[in-house]
Amino acid sequence: MKVKVIGIPVLDQEKALQFYTSKLGFIIKHDVPLGENNRWLTVVSKDEPEGVEILLEPAPNHFEPAKTYQSALFEAGIPYTQLNVDNLQEEYDRLINIGVDFSMKPTEMGNVKIAILDDTCGNKIQLIEMLG
Repeated sequence: MKVKVIGIPVLDQEKALQFYTSKLGFIIKHDVPLGENNRWLTVVSKDEPEGVEILLEPAPNHFEPAKTYQSALFEAGIPYTQLNVDNLQEEYDRLINIGVDFSMKPTEMGNVKIAILDDTCGNKIQLIEMLG
């Protein structure tokens, strides 16, 4: 068994696609219309195009418990998921310079350094660098 797709609930798939590609640097893997303005929309790391896909899932717009859960996590400042980076300070500086909002600046915690960003689509996303 292995992980192939993880879902991130988004309030607007097109806005999420723009953020995850133009700001975070992911590339489109699948973009399949499903009807009613919904898509099977996945992105992957440009460094690992055959790696794990992120499904930009429109569930909060169609399933109230998903919207409630997403809102509760966001309001509490809890990241929905995490993305690994090689150099957090460098990535943080790059993202700040292109207008990405962070609720936590790079912070060392034991053998990791973390920062938390707002994906503009209802989620906090944690960036993490392993320190050794």
